[in-house]
Parts: sequence; C-alpha cells; structure tokens
Amino acid sequence: MATLNKTQSEQPEALPKTGYIRLALLITFIPFSKSTIWRKSRAGTFPKPVKISDNITAWKAEEIHAWMNEKGLGA
Repeated sequence: MATLNKTQSEQPEALPKTGYIRLALLITFIPFSKSTIWRKSRAGTFPKPVKISDNITAWKAEEIHAWMNEKGLGA
C-alpha cells in the first residue's frame, strides 16, 4: 500500500468540469500567481470567487472553463 508523505500530493491531471475549484488547485492550471488571480477577480477580468465558508473561497468550475476557452487556454 502506497502512502503519501508531506512533500507528495495528488493533483488531478485536469480541472474538474463541475463543482468548485480552490486557489491551490487553480494556480496549477492557470498561468497566474495567487496575487494576479485575486487582482483580476477584483477587476472583473477573471471569474469572481464564491465564499463557501469563513475560511474557504473557491471558483465555480464552469466559469473557469468558460474563461479558459474564451482566452484560448483550452480547459
């Protein structure tokens, strides 16, 4: 049985098509830093995040895919 240590993590090979995507996963597929994603979200040039709880913010997967297709990044 394989186990993961703290330096390993399981990242999906593609963004989920539905549901919510948190920032840590999002930055592995979008060519922006965390700061740039937040700045573009505030400016309205990137999808707005959804506040799920006090400590959890995520983006709707469908909106991220639509944005990526619009920008030619292919989701």
